[in-house]
Amino acid sequence: MENNNNNFIEEEEEELSEPKEKCGVFAIFAPELDVSRIAFFGLVALQHRGQESCGIATYDEFQSVHVETGMGLVNQVFNETNLKPLKGKMAIGHTRYSTAGKSTIVNAQPVIVQTLHGQIGIVQNGNLTTAKSLRKELMQKGVGFFIDSDVEVITQLLSNNPEGCDPHKPNWENRIAHFMSKAEAAYALCLMTPNGIYGVRDSLGMRPLCLGSLEVPCKDDPTKTITRYVLTSESCAIGTIGAKFIRDVRPGEIVHINENGITSFIGRSPSDNPALCVFEYVYFSRPDSSMEGQLIHIVRQRMGETLARESPPPQTCSTSDTIVIGVPDSSLPAAIGYAKQSGIPFTEGLTKNRYIHRTFIQPSDHLRQQGIKLKFNPLTENIQGKKVILVDDSIVRANTIKALIKLIRGAGAIEIHVRISSPPVLHPCHMGIDMATYDQLIGHNRTVEEIREYIGAESLQYLTLPGLMKSVTTGIKPQAEINSTPCYSTSSPTTTKIKINENNQKHCVACFTGDYPCSLDF
Repeated sequence: MENNNNNFIEEEEEELSEPKEKCGVFAIFAPELDVSRIAFFGLVALQHRGQESCGIATYDEFQSVHVETGMGLVNQVFNETNLKPLKGKMAIGHTRYSTAGKSTIVNAQPVIVQTLHGQIGIVQNGNLTTAKSLRKELMQKGVGFFIDSDVEVITQLLSNNPEGCDPHKPNWENRIAHFMSKAEAAYALCLMTPNGIYGVRDSLGMRPLCLGSLEVPCKDDPTKTITRYVLTSESCAIGTIGAKFIRDVRPGEIVHINENGITSFIGRSPSDNPALCVFEYVYFSRPDSSMEGQLIHIVRQRMGETLARESPPPQTCSTSDTIVIGVPDSSLPAAIGYAKQSGIPFTEGLTKNRYIHRTFIQPSDHLRQQGIKLKFNPLTENIQGKKVILVDDSIVRANTIKALIKLIRGAGAIEIHVRISSPPVLHPCHMGIDMATYDQLIGHNRTVEEIREYIGAESLQYLTLPGLMKSVTTGIKPQAEINSTPCYSTSSPTTTKIKINENNQKHCVACFTGDYPCSLDF
């Protein structure tokens, strides 16, 4: 069933929007639990990764799939009535922001496909960077498409039985590996099949995916427990459902979760140059999530400390007449770090209205004209008569920061000095982030001084790329080696094990440098 009520509004104006992550994915295998309810709370924890549509699908013991999708926030789409029919032993869930495919209910996920070997459900985070050529290749073979989304390309590739495999058997690991051989990047997937859940991460590791476990009472003997597993885009969702974080899914890895536990396969040989999107650290991930063994909040605080060393407050600023404030919410850790390093006191200067982001009530013309005031309120008594160092995580189009400076100045700030805890965004992203086009990127079209003049600040400084990367890589913890079975598309799985070592840490910084880590057909 679908919730087609879609007359909600975006944030007050599109031009005031920040860069947006494409999606969040969640999956759980736990026959003993109400998996749809757990998926619901997992998706609530991932809401920041996508707010346009969401969905949950379950697989029951009778091999039937139940699915519910809708436009809007998770707690707008789901309720006790439509969660109740979603019975099953496993579930997948999705929150979506469209960067490939229009924002319509037809593109909401999970996508359910009927195959010769039963129904499968798919949820995806990222963009296929060669989707155009893959779609053309499939169409030349007579394959038709019904929706404008990468996930349909994925399902069609999965439907192809790999060479050398028995066509009468599902061969899911080999089918997934065949897809991975065709699609270099950028994706993290969860697949729900009749024989369990599969988690898949591209060989560059561009989009995040992690694994968690939870202890649940056995059905036969409630005094004993059994370990069940979850997959999700961020570890914050693992904590929300009371599970324990195990590890990140490695680049090129296929994780299979079923009644017997976990099995690891290699679908495509991991790249020697992994490329996790650095914007996960800068903006997208929740501060209480962990990636590469480090807490996002701590990394952002280090960014602020490095920024203060590279671009300290003007000499005219003192601890008695100056305050450091951050733009809620993602910039607050960097502002704390900047204050700590510079000695200038940190305080809250802006309050964010977190509940106006999406609403079914249309604002009046008068409210629309208020623009940024619908989203932020200044704490006037903290700001009035002060010099303000305003820390933000990034500038993309610059309209949000421009409006905030006007708001803060209206609250009585006598000077506003802007510090950005990442380098200038110079290039668009094609790997699953809504990062505008060249003509919309103010960093591509103007100098730092021209941007400063446009936004109306007394000064503007950015964190350098070396400063950013030092902040990100300093706290990365070594990952333990794991044994996985090779499972390439031209051969069946063997008993030979290979070791995955993910300690050659690199990241995608294409939005800052223009050096894209994978093939593009945009």
